[in-house]
Amino acid sequence: MPNDAPTALTNPILLALQEAPVHLRGEFINSSNHTFLVELQSEPPVLAVYKPTRGERPLWDFPERSLTRREVAAYIVSQQLGWHLVPETIYRRRKLPYGPGALQRFIVHNPQQHYFTFSAEHRQRLRPVAVFDLLLNNADRKGGHLLLDEHDHLWAIDHGICFHTEPKLRTVIWDFAGQPIPAELLNDVQRLLDEETALRAALQPLLRPGEIRALLRRGRALLETQTFPLPNPHKRAYPWPPI
Repeated sequence: MPNDAPTALTNPILLALQEAPVHLRGEFINSSNHTFLVELQSEPPVLAVYKPTRGERPLWDFPERSLTRREVAAYIVSQQLGWHLVPETIYRRRKLPYGPGALQRFIVHNPQQHYFTFSAEHRQRLRPVAVFDLLLNNADRKGGHLLLDEHDHLWAIDHGICFHTEPKLRTVIWDFAGQPIPAELLNDVQRLLDEETALRAALQPLLRPGEIRALLRRGRALLETQTFPLPNPHKRAYPWPPI
């Protein structure tokens, strides 16, 4: 990981996610899978999104009970790139209301602010997210999965349907199609690939070996083309619903 990437020893949020007692606050009723808001009984208290593995809706094209681990894998890739797009996320096995699952720090945000209401300036800040989704092969980048917190930091959430070995990119972010990928982003991708051993070790408990190999292939392809792709006219390129 980059030197500034937080670990459980240096980040109190990660420590709280891993160890603090959990109090159930409510359920997100519009989620495809069972998703809950919880409060971690830490000092200070931390709000988190809890996705129990047993609450996943089966999908025909993704391995059963694998989506919560993909959420954690997305956080790891975000951290190793040094982009800090994904809030702190861990897979926790013990002392949760509905069994093991993913816990992710809840981002306080205005739900009326999302991709489709972003200003032109905010849209220009989405290049790292677009590259991130290409790397992860994100099959569900909805507009509502992009959040701005009170400090105007851009966050990306909901990465359960990522890392498939087959091309499945579905995203609302086609703003940069055909444009060059900025060199600084490509440099970060190169560093990610250069640290392949560490990346594999971090992802092995979360993804299948073929999915990790596919991630590395997508990274190498980005370094070769150095260009944001155009939507594939023969495949569904946008998620539904878009928000």
